[in-house]
Amino acid sequence: MVLWNFVGRAAELARFTAAATSSSGRGLIFSGEAGIGKSRLLREAVKQLPQEKVAVWQASGNIATSGLPFGGLAQVLPADQPAGLSAAGVLRWALDALHQQAAGRNIVLAIDDAHLLDQSSAALVYLIAQSANTKVLCTVRSGEEIPFSIRALWRDDLVEYAVLPAMDLPEAHELLDELLGGHLDGISADKLYRHAQGNALMLRELVLAGVANNELVQNEIGTWIWARTGPVELAPSLEELIDTRIGQLSQGERRVLELVAMGEPIGTRLLQEITDPTDVDAVLNRVLIREERDDRRVNLFLAHPLYGELVRKQCPASRARRLKAELADLLERVGKNRRNDLLRVAVWRLDSDTVQDSKLLLRAAGQAFGRFDVPLAARLARAALKNDGGFDAAELLATILMFTDQPKEAIDVLDGVADQVTTDERRGRWLTVRGMVTYWGLSQQSTVKEISAAAEQLVDPPARARVRAFEAIMRLHQLDFAEALRLSRAVLDRPAATLSARGLARCTIAHLQAAQGELQHSGRAVTGVEADEALWRGDMPYLQLALELARGTRLALAGDLKGIDEIVAAEFADLAVAGDFRLGSGYLSILRAQAARLRGRTAEALRTSTDACAVLATSRVFAGLAHAERAHAAALQGDTTQATNAMAVSDEMHSPGMAILYPWREQARAAVLASGGNLEGAVDHLTTLVEDLRRDGLTGHEVLALHDLVRLDRAQLEVGRETRDGRRQNVAHRLTELTETVEGVLPPLLARHARAVAARSGDELLAVASSFDELELTLYAAEATAMAVARLREAKSPRAHEANIRLSALLERCDTVRTPALTAEQPALTERERQIARLAAGGVPSRNIAEQLYISTRTVENHLQRVYTKLGVTGRGELWPALRALPDHDGKARP
Repeated sequence: MVLWNFVGRAAELARFTAAATSSSGRGLIFSGEAGIGKSRLLREAVKQLPQEKVAVWQASGNIATSGLPFGGLAQVLPADQPAGLSAAGVLRWALDALHQQAAGRNIVLAIDDAHLLDQSSAALVYLIAQSANTKVLCTVRSGEEIPFSIRALWRDDLVEYAVLPAMDLPEAHELLDELLGGHLDGISADKLYRHAQGNALMLRELVLAGVANNELVQNEIGTWIWARTGPVELAPSLEELIDTRIGQLSQGERRVLELVAMGEPIGTRLLQEITDPTDVDAVLNRVLIREERDDRRVNLFLAHPLYGELVRKQCPASRARRLKAELADLLERVGKNRRNDLLRVAVWRLDSDTVQDSKLLLRAAGQAFGRFDVPLAARLARAALKNDGGFDAAELLATILMFTDQPKEAIDVLDGVADQVTTDERRGRWLTVRGMVTYWGLSQQSTVKEISAAAEQLVDPPARARVRAFEAIMRLHQLDFAEALRLSRAVLDRPAATLSARGLARCTIAHLQAAQGELQHSGRAVTGVEADEALWRGDMPYLQLALELARGTRLALAGDLKGIDEIVAAEFADLAVAGDFRLGSGYLSILRAQAARLRGRTAEALRTSTDACAVLATSRVFAGLAHAERAHAAALQGDTTQATNAMAVSDEMHSPGMAILYPWREQARAAVLASGGNLEGAVDHLTTLVEDLRRDGLTGHEVLALHDLVRLDRAQLEVGRETRDGRRQNVAHRLTELTETVEGVLPPLLARHARAVAARSGDELLAVASSFDELELTLYAAEATAMAVARLREAKSPRAHEANIRLSALLERCDTVRTPALTAEQPALTERERQIARLAAGGVPSRNIAEQLYISTRTVENHLQRVYTKLGVTGRGELWPALRALPDHDGKARP
């Protein structure tokens, strides 16, 4: 792990340096809690100050010198203080001495922890701030007693006062990567951020403890992941920091803090029933807990999550059990009226060893699973099974184990209650859970036939419908589309089918419809299932995953990037991350990566797909797709080695039970081939993929594969069946034909792109690019514009200059992107030509260029004429955008 490098805080750093160097500005004081990053920010600001223009003195207040006159500024003041001076005389002497040492430069006095300065030092700081040509920069800790002279700095308008906020999420991600010396997956980073609430020091201590305890580990592709699912392990240094912040508490205050730590959120009125209200007020006043209004109820929370970790750790086990039992008694007495009250009482009963009803644990486990809090659901379900929960507890626990990648234990749990499968209703539930585990958890393809045969033996209509719904979605994933559709329709035609079974059947149909290009029908089916969520969530919460897969497939095939943004920002995404529901959070990360890739944000696509790989490392359901998306992103960046390796891992991790994902994986494989320079291999692979998709009827995917051929300038390549004259359709013709059956705004645009490429029409390519840009498909827009530039240059069209400007602007919005469409037809400038062209574009006359490069003016002019010819421009006025439209070696557009 590398040393802690300074990251983020760009705006605050700029504000500090501007306050120190601006001729019109004042000084600046930043206030904030301990560990928020004040001191480091001040040090970095001082480093950036121009020492030749300003004289900088640094000091730091501390407890050891707070009682000594001028002790806080001892490192600033000269050692030869004259004897016999009065206090006022010392102040004047010190100010004169500092100005003499500045030797005509402006003075910047930087004081860290100014709240700890002694009164004499604080007075001198105020005097310095008042004098000419001086600026004071300070940090103070919020909630501390601040010397009067320091407070007077902002009251008398000598400095600005600002509160330093916690680091935001992107800054925290950057800091965590710096601390670890490598990438930490986004989901783990989000969890650590929530624990530390953006406090930089707490983040650092959590990382140190996580590495020391092997809770932060690197996976096989070098990504760091946080493997811990239980309480945070606090490092001693972090414990000391939090303990200092909490301070000394009376017995009553300690009880208040412990009850909030054990029971947050807890209503203020409830807490006051079992504590002294004055103690509650005292803890509130010390900002150790906070109030938050929820409708008509005021709830109490800890002011910081890590306070709870320490309080719970320091509380003796016997006392913690008593407190939790007391909380459970209290809530049961007043009534479990809120949505989460049942779950909280169950956890308190379990923790306090006062469980008397296994049904309470079972209901709570179901509620936790419905919120996708997988670790908590598993804990409660295990406890319910242990407390004679029987078949119901075993069924729920086995389901949860399936989603925590523990399929073998799930089978053992199910086998343990096989003798309790005495009705069709139970047998249907037992078969579906076992089928999920063996098919997706253990990759046993024989499961489909086994579950189909078992369904024939069921007489109870709802039980049979449930099993058939699961068989249908398994057959969908096996590419047995006709049978998947037949079974799903049969479930929907059966009035006795449960709402959950019907929802699963509708998701199967919606996914198939999306893949077949029936996007409107698919969207209506998804909307219908979503509308019934409250009715099926309690019975089958994991139906949400089938819903998201169907919805995500439709949005990705439609090129609806805003739609993808909406679902990855919806409640399910937050619940999946917070609750460690990895299949859900992993799949949504893949969707995010796909959207980022199409926007040309290849760095984000690579980072997000790598996060998905880390989250799905122990699951074979979406792992193959995650690594394929990582390969696709790396290929777009021109990182052939990583792309090839990622594709190999995708092949290794891919489950045969997820064959429905093959279009995405094979598109990625073609991108990897193209990235390595094997364009013909990529074309052959895409041609085969198009044939496979046409055979399987996946026309929604086929249009994207055909468009990949267009992007490789193969719009006239023959594909598909023969026409009446005995010739095969070409790509452009097939795309045009598919616009009649594949719904949405994207297929007609892709077909138009193909026709423009086939016709070699620069003007039409520019129009297509504009339409792509309106859909935020920036990658496609840039490629179409690059093709337009080449065609317009060939035609010596005056629109070539306009095309260059548009291409430059599009590439500026992308990260590093290297695709054949962007590089294959671009003119190759020699290093000397590029060097001369850059200078000329910057306005340097030819004579000066010649002098600078030690060549003749005629040579400069000859080079420029060759550049004009290659770039299709008429002179210097068009040179700058043409150069900016040329990708540099790293794939970025730069002159």
